[in-house]
Amino acid sequence: MGDERVLPFIEHLIELRKRLIIAIVAIVIGMGISWNFSPTLLNFVEKPLAGKTYLTDIKVRAYQEVKDRFPTLYTRYKLDKDLAIPVKERQLNYSAPLEPFFIQCKISMIAGFIISLPVVFHQLWLFIAPGLTRKEKKLAVPFVTFSTFSFCAGALFFLILIWPVIINFSLSYEAEGLRSWFNLSAYVNFCLRLILMFGLIFELPVLALLLSRFGIVNYGLLARNRKYALLASSIIAAFHADLITMFVIMVPLYLMYEISIWIVLIFGKKKLPVPET
Repeated sequence: MGDERVLPFIEHLIELRKRLIIAIVAIVIGMGISWNFSPTLLNFVEKPLAGKTYLTDIKVRAYQEVKDRFPTLYTRYKLDKDLAIPVKERQLNYSAPLEPFFIQCKISMIAGFIISLPVVFHQLWLFIAPGLTRKEKKLAVPFVTFSTFSFCAGALFFLILIWPVIINFSLSYEAEGLRSWFNLSAYVNFCLRLILMFGLIFELPVLALLLSRFGIVNYGLLARNRKYALLASSIIAAFHADLITMFVIMVPLYLMYEISIWIVLIFGKKKLPVPET
């Protein structure tokens, strides 16, 4: 009796090892592909250090509107001097031997992971597929497609919209006698961690829809637990030390929960299965 229980567990471990090996090989291949592009990726991450981002463009347009519509206020508050602040050339710094090499490895690994996402999600699906019905197994292609798209959308959302806000806010504390001196490892590690975080946050609607199609959750269940979702979002965000990072994680996380509710309402099962008595 005991051997019969142990055997399926061992078979699951063997299957899990097989799927992990294939996923890791795909990530390594992706890492090799992205290795030559890692300096370009680093330059993109460094762009906000110059202080010129989409935020400065918005600021210029807003000040121009004030100048055209309210020239008196524009002159009184000397907004022209604020716009005349030159763009500064800042550089990342490193203090340990081989530090740039290891940072290039990290960037390549994360980029390789994102490149190999279709394979990773496909292996995840194959691992859980034996426990699914024939109808549920047909969801493999939509699952892999939308999971990959959602993760990439989350990563791009962070890099394009959120990352410049964080860096500009940090640079706003520069003053006479106080200058930024960003360390290469701290800067890049912080960015990569948040890329993964936002990628996972954007996976929430896909996960909710999947659970709904399997009959585990529905719209009513998710809608009734909004307050707990808000609490959970706050707790997850609280693991980050600074207030700004906490805010930019908590808000998108809860918004993804709200989006999940509406996606489940439109595409998910309406009722949970009634357990047999």
